[in-house]
Amino acid sequence: MQTGKKLFTLLFLTALLVSACGGAATEAPSIEQNPAATDLSGIKTYLLDKSSELTASSQALKSATDAYYELANAAGFDYASLWESNPAEVSEALNSAKETWLAASPLYEQMEGIVAGTPSLAEYDVILDAGTSGEEDPEGAVPFDLTLPDGRVLPKPGNLFGVLESTLWGTYADFTSSVEADLDGNGSIDFGEKLPDANVLKAGAEALHNYTTELETSAQAWQPTESDAFTALVVMVSTMSEYFNSWKNSRFILGDASEQRDFVVISRLADIQNILGSLQVVYGEVKPLVASTDAAQAEQIETALEDLKNFVADVYAKEQGGYQYTPEEADILGAEAQNRATAIAGQVAQIAAKLNISIEE
Repeated sequence: MQTGKKLFTLLFLTALLVSACGGAATEAPSIEQNPAATDLSGIKTYLLDKSSELTASSQALKSATDAYYELANAAGFDYASLWESNPAEVSEALNSAKETWLAASPLYEQMEGIVAGTPSLAEYDVILDAGTSGEEDPEGAVPFDLTLPDGRVLPKPGNLFGVLESTLWGTYADFTSSVEADLDGNGSIDFGEKLPDANVLKAGAEALHNYTTELETSAQAWQPTESDAFTALVVMVSTMSEYFNSWKNSRFILGDASEQRDFVVISRLADIQNILGSLQVVYGEVKPLVASTDAAQAEQIETALEDLKNFVADVYAKEQGGYQYTPEEADILGAEAQNRATAIAGQVAQIAAKLNISIEE
């Protein structure tokens, strides 16, 4: 999720529910919720599988960052000396850390639709992927401070994937050294080739592993409800414009002119597809319940979700093929995605109203 999502969702959800209740009143009387509990076990199984993979991936990232920390510690945190005396091991540790981050981040995005859309789990989204720093936005800031091995404390530094990304790829000066390093050995200094502050990197990776482990434990204890499932669909499908706006302001659109310090190495278009994939899992579990109310609408929602995902996939494929979109094109594409998403979320909210299933704010 992105900063500002809570307010956007609250306003959007209010409008949807007013529309849904109005539609239910004019089209058909509300029906009682099916007394037999809907089988939502597939949602939990999916979440547990992804949580387990994410915990393992965060452990691998922690190991790689620990290796870099030990090298920096041995050099007295003199980063120029560290690189001059030990480029091979430093490169190995940092390249490994980047590779494991690149594996861990998509794993979280593949479960974000469920985590961020479920009220009892949503704080983990703030911690891991959505929360800002206290300096940027006190209201949307993460609920933790980061204590570094050298005793420094970073108050509310921002979400952990963002902290680690900006540290590993050098997009935030406070988290990196000024020492450039040809980590890939290609003879030039490319984007992201600065030595990170080893203390920030180690603390961030440890915190990420601790919180992903907590999330896995919480996922094991969680029993999804119909309200959870419909809430996730309404809340998360309706956020397309925020993701496209983040994409518009990223290096993928603006290049070196971008001032974003995170979402710099994986396109938000890839993230959107992963989020929608998790929401398709959620919808697959509640589709029989939707069909019990309106079989045609159940099929329409499923098709519309797939079409939205395919729309984003087509935009992403063009980007991956080398096309660089302009900010204006990003706005047009974002508006199209949001229009599609609004229609889907509206249909889901209408069905929830007919079934007397509450959508949590």
